[in-house]
Amino acid sequence: MDSARKSVRASHLLVKHRDSRRPSSWKEDNITRTKEDAHKQILAFRHDLLSGKAAFADLASRESHCSSARRGGDLGEFGPGQMQKPFEDATYALKVDELSEPVFTDSGVHLILRTK
Repeated sequence: MDSARKSVRASHLLVKHRDSRRPSSWKEDNITRTKEDAHKQILAFRHDLLSGKAAFADLASRESHCSSARRGGDLGEFGPGQMQKPFEDATYALKVDELSEPVFTDSGVHLILRTK
């Protein structure tokens, strides 16, 4: 952990799969999709975002399996050690307003938009 890291703010879109640590969400009681299918879905969402077919907050509100969906995917501010390491590392590597490649954590597959 880099103690020089300051807090960041990010929004994310999460697609869970059957091997996620909790394979259920507000959207689906029993998630059966494979990790590969979740990855394909995230790639399609990323394409829609980059091509301008969708706005991040709207897409996250409709499609994210995280409870942050009701806030357009906004996770608020967080600092080092508060998120799973792959998520934290990906967020800190982004520039403000930059969209991540797919990020894999124990929760599922994410797209992250750094907002601060």
